[in-house]
Amino acid sequence: MTGTTGRALRLTVFIGENDTWHHRPLYSEIVHRAHAAGLAGASVFRGIEGFGASSLVHTSRLLSLSEDLPVAVVIVDTEERVRAFLPELDALVTEGLATLDACEAVRYPRDERPSGPPAAPGTEGEGP
Repeated sequence: MTGTTGRALRLTVFIGENDTWHHRPLYSEIVHRAHAAGLAGASVFRGIEGFGASSLVHTSRLLSLSEDLPVAVVIVDTEERVRAFLPELDALVTEGLATLDACEAVRYPRDERPSGPPAAPGTEGEGP
């Protein structure tokens, strides 16, 4: 069964793991504000290697550079709702990058999922 599909906008915010907002991780503040704004969802992904405007490569392979790894916060919702959230980022992000990508979202609501494993092909309606 395929879920419902629709147009969406993906917002990806690239920041550093050590970036903060009032002594709290910036990525956490973005997620909590997205939740408070009623957006469909937000996820945080920690990178293992990367560089940004500073051109300094941060990697988890070298102990001395394993701090401030790249972090991506990904939010997907309707274009209208994502664009309405952008002013929140203006107030939070002082250094980083945000990208917007049009995408198609496939939604699988919890209510519509069948319980248990799917039946093997050709066995529907067969009893014990």
